[in-house]
Amino acid sequence: MQHISDELIKVFFTLFRGREDVFAIRWEKDGKSGYMPAYDLNWEEFSKHKARGGTLKDFPDKPYARLTEKRIINHLSGKEVIGVYPLLSDNSSWFIVADFDESLSSKKSWMEECLLFMEFCKVHQIPSYLERSRSGKGGHVWIFFESNYSAAKSRKIINILLNSDL
Repeated sequence: MQHISDELIKVFFTLFRGREDVFAIRWEKDGKSGYMPAYDLNWEEFSKHKARGGTLKDFPDKPYARLTEKRIINHLSGKEVIGVYPLLSDNSSWFIVADFDESLSSKKSWMEECLLFMEFCKVHQIPSYLERSRSGKGGHVWIFFESNYSAAKSRKIINILLNSDL
């Protein structure tokens, strides 16, 4: 079993701060995939509900699962893929991410778009970090804040950067 250090867990919690009362989990079924909230289910009660024709969607007793160190370890060791909900109750967040995908309408590749966006960030002295998307056909450019920051203002910053000319 792969050991995940306390330091790595701390880094994850520090960078990807968001809601702690809920997180998303990745699902795959019949060639489709996505993310949904993770729930703490009473599996015995859910099985009875399902036997009566019910679904998770209409199951009434499904409290959100809290984001725990164990779930972070599972994510970092590849046992499950999770996501955080970054928007806090005061409409602020600790980070923002710009998503770039291949586009038939653009003359630039997603990588060129990401690198250009990161250059705009650099010009404005905004540290940014590139991650290749799961599909391999796009990228995410992450910007982390020193403290939680207004989501409306961070969106404005991203939009200004996306519409910049060097």
